[in-house]
Amino acid sequence: MSELAPIIQLGNPTLRQKAAWVENIQDEHIQKLIEDLIATVAKANGVGIAAPQVAQSYRLFIVASRPNARYPNAPEMEPTAMINPKIISHSTEVVKDWEGCLSVPGIRGLVPRYKAIEVEYTDCQGELQKQKLTDFIARIFQHEYDHLDGIVFVDRLENTLDMITEQEYQQRVVNK
Repeated sequence: MSELAPIIQLGNPTLRQKAAWVENIQDEHIQKLIEDLIATVAKANGVGIAAPQVAQSYRLFIVASRPNARYPNAPEMEPTAMINPKIISHSTEVVKDWEGCLSVPGIRGLVPRYKAIEVEYTDCQGELQKQKLTDFIARIFQHEYDHLDGIVFVDRLENTLDMITEQEYQQRVVNK
């Protein structure tokens, strides 16, 4: 049975480590971690979560876009485990948009990300997948991918003026 995993916050050293390659996808611990991450991201109203955010330093994350209180306009998709992911190519176009992070509560930032990316990852059955992602889903992938290299979204801000509190974000961006 899946359990909610405690989400660590900015300042915890695990968030700044380069995560380890997943050697055995069928390992019981890895399969349970995937289940727990899916349950945790849903409960926390997130659209993605990386293993390092629950103090498990593995190259594994979940992309789980769906409309919720934090992202009311998010597109709907099945939660997808992406193991040992890579960005193979990306567009030249970069778009700035708002991001938040379950490990950096209360803060949003305007983060520049590639509009489109081509990615490769292993799914939870051990099959290699290749996909082209665009817009919000590409943004989620890049955000979670950063977690695997010890990078958080505030590191990507071009200027501290691009930060806003969650409360102001809800008032000025979501409810405008």
